[in-house]
Parts: sequence; structure tokens; C-alpha cells
Amino acid sequence: MNFERLIDLDLSQPVWERFFSVAPLVLIGTREEGGGYDLAPKHMAMPLGWGNYFGFMCTPRHHTYQNVCRERAFTVSFPQPDRVVLASLAAAPRCDDDSKPSLSALPTFPASVIDGVFFQNAYLFLECELDRIVDGFGENSLIAGKIVAARVREEGARLSDRDDGDLLVQMPLLVYLPPGRYATVERSFSFPFHSGFKR
Repeated sequence: MNFERLIDLDLSQPVWERFFSVAPLVLIGTREEGGGYDLAPKHMAMPLGWGNYFGFMCTPRHHTYQNVCRERAFTVSFPQPDRVVLASLAAAPRCDDDSKPSLSALPTFPASVIDGVFFQNAYLFLECELDRIVDGFGENSLIAGKIVAARVREEGARLSDRDDGDLLVQMPLLVYLPPGRYATVERSFSFPFHSGFKR
């Protein structure tokens, strides 16, 4: 490797806008104080460990954070790639009266365990009860939830009679490439784990 070709990044600014990385794109659903529902896109989102926990980053300034603190629950919808434009409506700003009219264009359906909604055009749906909030990542916080219900579209489920290699052909995945791009994953390959590997 030619180390002379490496570029040192200035740590006085966040490094994440100087290159692309791969992240999921999810819509976090929360119940608003007035009884309505909000959906907000997040890409700093991930499973937390090997158990049924899921977390995402958010700032206390956002309604999502405030709603989760109050309601102690949230939903997670993983949008399908062909619905990325529709899902992007969840990122529209609020009006002066604090409403978010763009959400009326999003098809939703109710969660089954918690008081929440899902984005209909998704392939994976998680219902989470708040486990904890960890503040202090600069201006952001990690919101961690315990999954209390989960559903996946049949064509996206790993089944014993289905080859994993064919799965993404039937149900491609949407990935976000921060800052500001996205991609569709339609092919996958078996990872070359070393013999005896254990997680």
C-alpha cells in the first residue's frame, strides 16, 4: 500500500462528509404529543448486540427524541428501494404551526403491540419499547429499544428451502451512503469465514 496517497482528515470537523460509507435507511415512527404520529428518516441505526435490541442516534432537539422520551416506544420501518422518493417525504421540515403535512402522503398501517405506525412500503417492521437513552455523543444521543414485535415481508424472509443468494433478487435492500446518496443491493456472496469461526 502506498501510504503517501493517504489523506489526513481534519478532526476539528466531523470526518463523515469526506468519504462515503454504508448505512441502513430506516423510518422511525413515534406518537406525537397531540395523538398523531411522526415518521422520521434515520441512517445512524443498527442492531445492538446479538439479542433483540435496536438503536439509533438522534438529537434532543428533534421531535423523535422528545416523543420517545414521553411515550417510551418507537417503530422502525426499513423502506424498499423503489419507494425511496416517497420515504424521503418523511424528511420534509415542519411548518410554522409545528405540523408536518408531507406525512399525509405516506401510506401507513398500525403497529400491533405498541401505539405507533409503520411505513407501508417497507420490507422489515420492528416495534420497540424504550430500554435506555445514552446522552453525550456530542449533541446526539443513542436511543436503545427492546424489540417486542417484528415482521418481515415473506419475499424477504430467510427460509430453509430458499437459497440466500436468490433472496436479494426478490427483495433488494435500500442502503444509504452518507452524505446524501443511496444505493440498491441486489446481489450478495457468502462470506469466507475461517474454519472454526465463532461469533
